[in-house]
Amino acid sequence: MKEVRFFYVPDAATQQELPEEEAQHAVRVLRMESGDEMMLMDGKGVFYRAHVAEATKKRCFYTIDEVIPQPRQWKGHLHLAMAPTKNMDRTEWTCEKATEIGFDELTFLRCKFSERTVIKNERIDKILISATKQSHKAWKPILNEMTDFKTFIQEITKEDSTLFTHPAKNRFICHCYDEPELGSKLLLKDCIKAGEDALVLVGPEGDFSIDEVKMAEAAGFLSVSLGESRLRTETAGLVAVHIMNLFN
Repeated sequence: MKEVRFFYVPDAATQQELPEEEAQHAVRVLRMESGDEMMLMDGKGVFYRAHVAEATKKRCFYTIDEVIPQPRQWKGHLHLAMAPTKNMDRTEWTCEKATEIGFDELTFLRCKFSERTVIKNERIDKILISATKQSHKAWKPILNEMTDFKTFIQEITKEDSTLFTHPAKNRFICHCYDEPELGSKLLLKDCIKAGEDALVLVGPEGDFSIDEVKMAEAAGFLSVSLGESRLRTETAGLVAVHIMNLFN
């Protein structure tokens, strides 16, 4: 039985042609021809069973045969906000694997101890799209612009924020401090509430600054731990997504 190929088409319901990059993959790499079946995903919860109507050297037109809304695979809106690593390969790995596991939103933070202060969203978005297709997910994670830590904290707590559409009720910040002036830390796994929105912050390789932790706690974030092991940033981000997903 021939494998059905998945293609990311954000406006699949109103278009008749694959986006340029997807079309190139379909006709040049997969050598798809008229009549071949394909599955389109809009990244917003709907699959479309379709077939190739016409294929040229550079373009691929399709006809939709069936619209298939997908039930959500987890409850709540799961948001990871993390400082990217100096080595982008590690950050990209986290983005790919977290998407395969399943979450809803990703924000990169610019923190006091950040070693990387610029992110190419176009590159990250391609990784999210690829992982969404590979894992047959109906929702592609929302990717926000990189944000300064202070701005993020201020905006995420606003009910009318112009930057974030889901100001999560349950907010957590992961850090390695045990200073008495900071809140006591529980394990994230003991704090997640099934079925509710959750936001987890993961700091840079030098951790958040104490002032950043205090700022987050003052804004209603709960200090948490991911366990006894000291984790690299990219590992901590993935563990946080895994915990949020498991409980939802």
